[in-house]
Amino acid sequence: MDHAPAYARAQPLGGLGQLAPVLPVVLLVALLALPVPAEAGEGGGTGSPADAFSALVVGLALLHVVRTARRPLTRRAAVILGLPVVGITAAACASASAATGLAGAARYLQVFVLVPAAVLVLIRDARQFRVLAWAFVGLALFQGALGVHQNLTGTGASYMGEDIRAVGTFGPTDVMGMATVVSYGFVAALALAFRPDAPRQRAAALTCAGLLTVPLALSFSRGAWIATAAACAVVLLLAGVRRALRAALAAAAAAVVLVAGLGMGSQLLQERLSSITQVTDAPDQSVTDRYAMWAASVDMWRDRPVTGVGLKGFPEHRDSHASLALSSGSDTAGAGAEFRRQPLLSPHNMYLLILSEQGLLGLLTLAGGWLALLVCAVRGWARVRRPGRRPSGAGELDCALAACGLLVWQLVDFMYADIGGPSTVLTAVALGGCAWWGLRPRDSYEECETYETHAAYEACETYDVGAPNVTAGAR
Repeated sequence: MDHAPAYARAQPLGGLGQLAPVLPVVLLVALLALPVPAEAGEGGGTGSPADAFSALVVGLALLHVVRTARRPLTRRAAVILGLPVVGITAAACASASAATGLAGAARYLQVFVLVPAAVLVLIRDARQFRVLAWAFVGLALFQGALGVHQNLTGTGASYMGEDIRAVGTFGPTDVMGMATVVSYGFVAALALAFRPDAPRQRAAALTCAGLLTVPLALSFSRGAWIATAAACAVVLLLAGVRRALRAALAAAAAAVVLVAGLGMGSQLLQERLSSITQVTDAPDQSVTDRYAMWAASVDMWRDRPVTGVGLKGFPEHRDSHASLALSSGSDTAGAGAEFRRQPLLSPHNMYLLILSEQGLLGLLTLAGGWLALLVCAVRGWARVRRPGRRPSGAGELDCALAACGLLVWQLVDFMYADIGGPSTVLTAVALGGCAWWGLRPRDSYEECETYETHAAYEACETYDVGAPNVTAGAR
């Protein structure tokens, strides 16, 4: 009988082979660079290539589980990722029609359960997580460059009577699409800039973060600005106070040079920034509509506090609960599309959308799962920062910062936006990446850190119940 340790019997693959499991997820992110059909961005449509490919990613994850014959999720991961199924199923049963309930359930399960679980299964180590983070940065640079070109040439979405709003390939019906992509890329780049013992990565990441400030500003998305500021503050504070101060000064200097110094829409940006505080003193119509829909959402919840009005039930019940201050819709134009009146199909607040359509049960299961995931991610950061940590563990600081930063960004942005449009699939991928960091097995992974080489680490699968025996052989 062969008593050689498992790591000695392993046959490690080459660089590309080691990254093979995560490549479908990277391709899913890359598909968001394709132009989006106009009908895919209307009413939260799901007809984009990325949405279709996400089903294939889920299938590949299942195939990976079957092929490796390992437990795909820990109990904690199964509970946190599976908890939303309870609220989603109850709300689907409470929908006005079976077809509407099934369509809504399929979308919620795709975004908050299936795709995140698939990404969690396919990511195996910090190296693969960094590849995914760099994919976010690459997509953000592409969409951001296109958005800056739209602003400079007047070919973007309509804003204040001019076609200058940067929307990338997402078009005027999904103005939050490019803002979300660029924000993800900015937060990921900022986190990657804190990777220890990787000066080239730090320099490249800082450069990318500086470049992405321009398209983020030109997106004119107040919600994205607020969420990005909150996420960056968390990343910098978790990285260390001194680093936070240095990075904040560098970011402020870059913002002054790239935006104010070059005069790239500085007047419009100043007006947009000042409008954030004008929520009670002469707010614009978009703010008035948003508050009216928020009040309507709370009214719907009061009618059905446990299960809500049912999935995709907000548009049907909106007019009977909204005040007369609510307009008939928002105007969209530019970026290659004709003028049209876009109906207001959601309250632009994910928490209130869940509360109105899924009730308290849905809010507790969905938002509770997100909060639990954030707690797990912060605990993972605490383990990395723990005194006496091995260098191999301390080298994952950038992964911890990226996971915590992306989660904070999403949770804050959900106060001003909700799911809908082709860019939503990127939210699912981000949640899956953060779930890998926060929900991977702690004990078996820490045992894997006793190995000195990457090949030996690859041999110690984090989900293999035989990991303790492997570690004993390595020692």
